[in-house]
Amino acid sequence: MSNGSSNDLSGAITGLMDTVGKLGQQQIEVLNNGLKTVSDMVGPLGKTMTDLMGNMVNTVNQVLQNVSSTLGGSK
Repeated sequence: MSNGSSNDLSGAITGLMDTVGKLGQQQIEVLNNGLKTVSDMVGPLGKTMTDLMGNMVNTVNQVLQNVSSTLGGSK
């Protein structure tokens, strides 16, 4: 094998390894960005769910009070 073709093969392997490394790094960045997006959504979503549950409990409580006062008033 001549020195020129040895250098070409070495350059091709180096280029391939650089490309594989960059692809791996990009996949890690995409995964990190996805995880960050999910974690940014969890806080507001958790607050919304807590508020919703509180509203539902208040509504059920009001319905039960109305039923109780209606039943108590009909005696």
